[in-house]
Amino acid sequence: MKLDTTKRKRFRVSNKVKKVAPNERFRLSILRTSKNFSAQIIDDSKSITLISASSVEKDIKTMPKNNKIDLSKLVAEKLAKKALDKKIKKIFFDRGVYKYHGRVKVFAETLRKNGMEF
Repeated sequence: MKLDTTKRKRFRVSNKVKKVAPNERFRLSILRTSKNFSAQIIDDSKSITLISASSVEKDIKTMPKNNKIDLSKLVAEKLAKKALDKKIKKIFFDRGVYKYHGRVKVFAETLRKNGMEF
């Protein structure tokens, strides 16, 4: 079965993270669309999503109109707060297909400022 370019990139990056990831760390996977940004922390050993945050959620969506970079900062702050409440501090950052640039970079830096380690 032949995979297209984006599926190959996603598969390659995710598998590298999964191979290196020990059991005490979870994987942070992101999804970036043209208008929204979402992220989730996944436990690969049990194949479940522990925490998720998105720019489509009511409390973020009801805020005054922001640009896309501000949305990614808000999602990062919300995700970091939820993760620290569940005592998750160390994660692996799975950027997927996206380059570490722009909204993805701002998202990662905001997570680091709020106490996450990766």
